[in-house]
Amino acid sequence: MDQEAASAGNSAEFRRLSHDIRNQLSNITLSLEQLKYELPGPHSEAAFYIETISQSCRQINELLKQADSRSNESV
Repeated sequence: MDQEAASAGNSAEFRRLSHDIRNQLSNITLSLEQLKYELPGPHSEAAFYIETISQSCRQINELLKQADSRSNESV
């Protein structure tokens, strides 16, 4: 029983952490979208960096989805 309770607690903590990370990723993504409109031109050097950050945000979100899926399977 104690192990089940610990597992449920860990799962709940992971969900909270995952939620908090996703919120921050959303803020980053929205800020990047805004930057795209404020840049002087679509071919600016900064566009490369914006796309790199956007792609990293998507990858982190995907990793969270996979980890969440695994977490749900183990409970």
